[in-house]
Amino acid sequence: MPKDNESIHLPIDGPVAPSEPAGFSADQMIRCDECLRANPPTRVNCLYCAAVLPVTESTARLRKPTLKQPEKHEPGFNTIALCGNGQGQTADSLQEIADLLKLSIENCERILSAAFPLPLARTASRDEADLVVERLAELGLNTVTLSDDTLGTDEASIVRARSLQWDEQQLWIHLSGGKDSCLVNWSELILLVSGRLTLKKVEVVERMSKRSEKELLNTSEFFNDETIIDLYSSSVDQTFRIGANSFDFSCLGEDKTLVSGQNLKSLRDAIISRSKNIQVDESYNVLRNALEPVWPIEQETQSSGWRRERPGKFSLGATTVNSNESQFTRYSRLRRYFILNPRQTDAS
Repeated sequence: MPKDNESIHLPIDGPVAPSEPAGFSADQMIRCDECLRANPPTRVNCLYCAAVLPVTESTARLRKPTLKQPEKHEPGFNTIALCGNGQGQTADSLQEIADLLKLSIENCERILSAAFPLPLARTASRDEADLVVERLAELGLNTVTLSDDTLGTDEASIVRARSLQWDEQQLWIHLSGGKDSCLVNWSELILLVSGRLTLKKVEVVERMSKRSEKELLNTSEFFNDETIIDLYSSSVDQTFRIGANSFDFSCLGEDKTLVSGQNLKSLRDAIISRSKNIQVDESYNVLRNALEPVWPIEQETQSSGWRRERPGKFSLGATTVNSNESQFTRYSRLRRYFILNPRQTDAS
């Protein structure tokens, strides 16, 4: 026989060792109280109906977070690493944290060494978020769970500003869409967060056929890049978002130019110079790689429906949109939360 076959176990050598780890026995499985189906003891929520599974002494240590990203319409729970966690972490502890959160060691180090709190995990239920916090505490990490509702990441929390007016004491913010204006004092401005919003839209039209490969009829790509700033006041819960491509810079007077990017920079400087209590955050563009594993860029594909070209010939169109707006919004609102709650910032 060839040498490669000399190590094969024959029946006389006894049973062959299994190549995969053994599953859980029937006694170890957990029965869901809602749908009465059996689940592995490692799960927090039912695999079939998503109900919270009962916890026993024997299964408490076996539970592991699944870390499945919630759907767009579902509430999310964000586990935030507080400052100071990066100090004293060994290579072994970082590996354990990375394995638990399904992250790379490089991403863990980047998040834990940041100068302010960043997300470590995002889950679809409060119970799973509590489990993540519990497991990370055992590994020496101090974290806090903030839901999307707590951060205020819904569409109603973000309002676009159309133009500004000001005097020495007050700032009038005129909102887009014909909405009312908002009046704030310069002393009430607490935070300015700058960043870039990118939108990539790809449209594809294919001719349907009985063959396995469809015929590509047309494709187009649209890309938009907009510099923005988010403005926060201690007296208003909403975010005032100012975009370079959709703002009236008449408030700059003689300083207004024909370049929108330069106008936004001049507006930013004007706001900072008049606000004594404002903090400025320009770190988003640098931290995007650290945010991506937990708060990924959203991708959405929509079908434009069937089209009949001629008898017996049909085409199908689809549009795929990639946008970082939800990522930037979560980051911006996270910075606001810790400006308003400074005592929660430090791990100590």
